[in-house]
Amino acid sequence: MSRDILADFPAGGPRGSRPAEEKAQQLTSQGQPATVVMDLPSDRFLVVRAES
Repeated sequence: MSRDILADFPAGGPRGSRPAEEKAQQLTSQGQPATVVMDLPSDRFLVVRAES
């Protein structure tokens, strides 16, 4: 399964920091539906195009 990765962020960010969720919300508010998934092998949060 292939997905368009719009942004990625390291999983070890500061406590209370949610940059991936903030980016997904920003993209969605701009008309580009996005969601966040965790890529376990790379230990990163990926912002991907939301599936309709």
